Amino acid sequence: MKSRKITFSNGRPAAFEAFLSDCGTDFFSEFCRCDGLWQNKTTGKLSSNGRKKTTNVLKTRMTPIQWSYVRLAFGTVMAVLLWLGCPVPVAAQEGNTDLLPTIHGTIRGKYEYQPQDKTGRFEVRNARVSVAGKVGPVMSYKAEIDLSDEGKIKMLDAFAAVKPWKTLQFTLGQMRVPFTIDAHRSPHAQYFANRSFMVKQVGNVRDVGFTAGYTFQVGFPIIVEGGLFNGSGLTNQKDFWSDRLNFSVKGSAFFPGGFNLTLSAMQSRPAEVALMHWNAGAYYHGKGWHVEAEYLLKHYEDHAFKDVHSFNSFVCYDIPLRKAFFSKISPLVRYDFMTDHSDGKFYEDSSRPGTKSLVINDYRRHRITGGVTLSTCLPFTADIRINYEKYFYGDDAVVLPSEKDKIVVELMTRF
Repeated sequence: MKSRKITFSNGRPAAFEAFLSDCGTDFFSEFCRCDGLWQNKTTGKLSSNGRKKTTNVLKTRMTPIQWSYVRLAFGTVMAVLLWLGCPVPVAAQEGNTDLLPTIHGTIRGKYEYQPQDKTGRFEVRNARVSVAGKVGPVMSYKAEIDLSDEGKIKMLDAFAAVKPWKTLQFTLGQMRVPFTIDAHRSPHAQYFANRSFMVKQVGNVRDVGFTAGYTFQVGFPIIVEGGLFNGSGLTNQKDFWSDRLNFSVKGSAFFPGGFNLTLSAMQSRPAEVALMHWNAGAYYHGKGWHVEAEYLLKHYEDHAFKDVHSFNSFVCYDIPLRKAFFSKISPLVRYDFMTDHSDGKFYEDSSRPGTKSLVINDYRRHRITGGVTLSTCLPFTADIRINYEKYFYGDDAVVLPSEKDKIVVELMTRF
């Protein structure tokens, strides 16, 4: 079916004339074919490729005059429906928009060994599946679920988006809150097998809410995003009512030459105390190098807990390989740091029975991570990540079972 793009303008009869013209040719013929009014009849003639030609024969006994009336009536009805804004099956209505959904998935399996304890484990860190696509020129959607987030099933993203024009987008649903650089990397796009302290402990938030984003062009793009969120997290939505919404705002400038500067701020309220997060980060990506540094400050309302500082930095260099099993090898090193951290929830104070207070959930630590990533095809599609993590704690720290020196070998596939 040859489609013709027709622009309808309210109050202009020319729109009807153009549409009726098309209804009399391609569109109406296609409708009849789909409705079973046409049948193929084989002729005795051969085409240039040696096959017998077929022609469409209308299964009706209407006269040509009756047939023209049917065409006119059908075209008029369809034009009226379009005029009223009703959805009709017109191919040209969607233009060049691809409505087929896109399915992606990420599988991350790994083995970790902790020399201090002389113990190891196998783990499926992620088994994500997502469906995304468009339902029209301006409407899109995404749904993503993790079937094994450290052994648990989690619904991650479930949102619909409206993009009225190229530089503006509105999103409503469950999503990652726009905040920091590193937190917005999907598992397949991570440089290291394990996430930074900034993402894992301090500033990683998914929530339900509404965001708006706008892209400015000032010789280079500047993307500004902002949103309002429940503060209920992913699983406490049904009976969660609040007169205080959380918010976030993020601005990213993509300078020429591969430089980026990102500033963001977020307020969250996991319990009675509001937490204010401030973040600044920058990176350079080009000529095989990726160099990144990012800082985060978390402040607790009424000084309920001392401010938390977190820092993350790393360097990665890609070495392309030719005529080898691996297409690329990437040595990389990271340094990250965090001070004593509280999750913002009140717990029983053992030193003062009957009272509750914020406690240290994650003790102050430094970490140096070194390793190599082996890519078998396109980067971030099929990678083998080999890392060694060295932790440094204070004398009074309580070390969690999985937060110790370790060797990590991870196989990541993205489809």
